[in-house]
Amino acid sequence: MPGQGLREIRRLLTEAGLVPQQRLGQHFMIDQNLLRKLAAVADLRAADTVLEVGPGTGSLTELLLTYGCRVVAVEVDRGLQALLRERLGGETRFTLVQADVLAGKHRVNPLVLKVLEEQPPQAGGAYKLVSNLPYQIATPLLIDLLLIRPRFERLVCTIQKEVGQRLVAAAREELYGPASVLAQTLAEVKLHAIIPPQAFWPRPRVESVMLTIRPRSDDRVEVRDVPGFAAFVQRAFQQRRKMLRRVLREVGEAELLMACQRVGISVEARPEELTPAAWRRLFAALRPHSG
Repeated sequence: MPGQGLREIRRLLTEAGLVPQQRLGQHFMIDQNLLRKLAAVADLRAADTVLEVGPGTGSLTELLLTYGCRVVAVEVDRGLQALLRERLGGETRFTLVQADVLAGKHRVNPLVLKVLEEQPPQAGGAYKLVSNLPYQIATPLLIDLLLIRPRFERLVCTIQKEVGQRLVAAAREELYGPASVLAQTLAEVKLHAIIPPQAFWPRPRVESVMLTIRPRSDDRVEVRDVPGFAAFVQRAFQQRRKMLRRVLREVGEAELLMACQRVGISVEARPEELTPAAWRRLFAALRPHSG
């Protein structure tokens, strides 16, 4: 079974003249059991096309390839790009995208989308994300993958514990916010395991989690204008502890009062108190052709 422990990863980096780059959030997973669990949770099939972000030295990549699927790996570090080309360049089911996965701070790089579209899943397969994600890009990447086409069937990753908890947080909880509302509207989110720092090298200063996000089909998403809904919730949470009648002044007091009464929400409620379902009802009441 493929896999790289700490000694092997250090050897590969040393021979390539490389060291982990903190600015890129490079923490290599060295726990082989967790790597195997990550792949198992993804329920991989040979017909799948898998997106891996931040493949590093290729430990997870090699494991993914044993399932027979296509792997599109996105790596921004030039030194690691060269290492991956040398190790996996002859593998026909492996494609290396030498770029930042995000264009700007919040959008998947069009080059990545182009490569994915050029390598669609085979009959019976699906697009999936399987990654040990760099902490700093996790939230915008996961949210945008829920919004874009091609549609992903499953997103399986390790991310910073706080980020994972934010995605599953309920109304009134400290970490509840726009990402919680949007993720839970567009997908089913599940935390599988808490991962200690020693599962990685170099060790991060915080715990991580293994997370699965399963996007809902279009007919199960109760919002037609998803970008509009996302912007609406984002604006409201900029003042999360103020009452709705103050946060949503641009709507107009009379219209807001009427909409809130119609869906059973108090205009004195605060954004952090509304469940994702309540946010969807309010958006639909205020924008009847978009909800």
